[in-house]
Amino acid sequence: MSPKPETPEAEPSDTFASTRRGLQLVVTHVLARGRGDHGGRIGLRVTATGIATPVFGPDETVLRLVGTVLVREHQTADGARADVVDLAGRTLAEAAAFAGVDLAVPFTPGGDAPPVGDPTALLELDPVATVEILAWYGTGARVLDTVLPELSEPTVAQLWPEHFDLGLAAATASGGVTLGFSPGDDGLPEPYVYVAPWDEARPGDPAFWSAPFGAVLTRSDLGGSADPLPGAVAFVRRGLDALGPA
Repeated sequence: MSPKPETPEAEPSDTFASTRRGLQLVVTHVLARGRGDHGGRIGLRVTATGIATPVFGPDETVLRLVGTVLVREHQTADGARADVVDLAGRTLAEAAAFAGVDLAVPFTPGGDAPPVGDPTALLELDPVATVEILAWYGTGARVLDTVLPELSEPTVAQLWPEHFDLGLAAATASGGVTLGFSPGDDGLPEPYVYVAPWDEARPGDPAFWSAPFGAVLTRSDLGGSADPLPGAVAFVRRGLDALGPA
């Protein structure tokens, strides 16, 4: 998603933006590519500690990102094993080699996904910004799980590498809707939660629908609360109430 808000928002630091790009490179070209090489699926999961693939491949591999640490869990002749490498000060090529991923193999995660670029360049992963971004996804997973029992025909919440957002889809009286969490993008650099109806209908208060694709609530809109969960849940429910039950 790339909203164009009606009012300017506070922009995160350059370090936050470069870390977001670095994380998206790893998520796209290591985690998603690794899973995609075994069955073509590229959706990822948010975990309590970061981002992970579902189990894939003959060795029952799971690739996990925990802060700046990449974990490769897999079955061996001696049982399950976890290999670990800290990506701080390393390159995308090193991360891919550790995960057993070939960056030279064609991979199409979507037109807006970042290209491999120079795989020998050092990844820009600030530890503080990394934790901040992963915490936003954690908030998103909690919010989506909170409203899940209220949804009609919900899909599985997945993190998609192309737009680097966590989202799910559901049915409403006004048509389909996507509920999601983004760590920011070129249109809105700050982390935000969104409600994106698939159809043109924007029922209820017009002021709620603040973006061309629907409605957004930024992290700063939540007022710097120690726990953004209640405010984010209320925002998502407001959108669902406006769209009506399926």
